[in-house]
Amino acid sequence: MTAKTTNLLYWIFTILFAGLMIVSAVPNALNTEESREIIHGMLGYPVYIIPFIGFAKIIGSIVILIPGLKKIKEWAYAGFAFDFIFATISHGAVDGMIGQTFFPLLVFGILAISYIYYHKL
Repeated sequence: MTAKTTNLLYWIFTILFAGLMIVSAVPNALNTEESREIIHGMLGYPVYIIPFIGFAKIIGSIVILIPGLKKIKEWAYAGFAFDFIFATISHGAVDGMIGQTFFPLLVFGILAISYIYYHKL
């Protein structure tokens, strides 16, 4: 695989991932009713954690998009990985093993591809 292809794939998956995160993070950061219904009402997490999750996703997405910042970028990737693993576990514990339970793992897959190509750059 050429360096140009590796670079292109890295940016495609990284922008896709960051876009998904920012779109999902804004309602959390604004602590919308929908976010409270899912995170607090359905999953049982405290309401005060919802804006924190939103802002952490926004900051992590920005960090992943900025070239350089190697150590901070590793932390952002790790934070997102934990987020999706625990989201899958939380949904599985509450809803059982239904299709929606595995959606965080799909997004985790996009994150993993971004991370793999980040290290191939």
